[in-house]
Amino acid sequence: MQKPYAQSSEENKQVILEAIRPLLHDCRRILEIGSGTGQHAIFFGEHMPFLTWQTSELPENHPGILLWLEEAGLENVLPPIELNVSGNDWPETTYDAVFTANTFHIMSHQNVSDLFANLTGLLNSNGLLVVYGPFNFNGDYTSDSNRQFDQFLKNRDPDSGIKDFEWLNELAAEAGLMFKQDIAMPQNNRILCWQKP
Repeated sequence: MQKPYAQSSEENKQVILEAIRPLLHDCRRILEIGSGTGQHAIFFGEHMPFLTWQTSELPENHPGILLWLEEAGLENVLPPIELNVSGNDWPETTYDAVFTANTFHIMSHQNVSDLFANLTGLLNSNGLLVVYGPFNFNGDYTSDSNRQFDQFLKNRDPDSGIKDFEWLNELAAEAGLMFKQDIAMPQNNRILCWQKP
């Protein structure tokens, strides 16, 4: 089996690192939701050795992640755990931060709602939720390319699509999280960060 490879992960890993490193400097244990190929986990784990980075994915994606981990040999990046955000397999461990990239627009609204609902018991005090991807604001797209991307997503899966920041912020408030930061990123993406008091 060849290692899976995502071109987008390769292209955005450096700019994401530069944005999240200041946010995570006081953190030690991170859970990544939807680790995909594992490329982000390897890159961030290598450049932030003070973190223990826990990967997670659906079982069918575990072999690819393990190939990346085996090649990198990083002690601070852990093998993936099985995690379906709408399932009952959430870890009992607590974390200083939860990170997820390019997942919300693929998830259904129910998936995203379930993710937020499970964060309360997952995050330590002052714990962070850090989310990278495209978002809408005040119900509007931030670019024509995001509008086209959203249509593509919904044609492929009607339950998916770019989510509204205001709705996400309501879910965060219900989960006891406070909005902390919005960072503009290349390619009409953002990093949104919430914090548990």
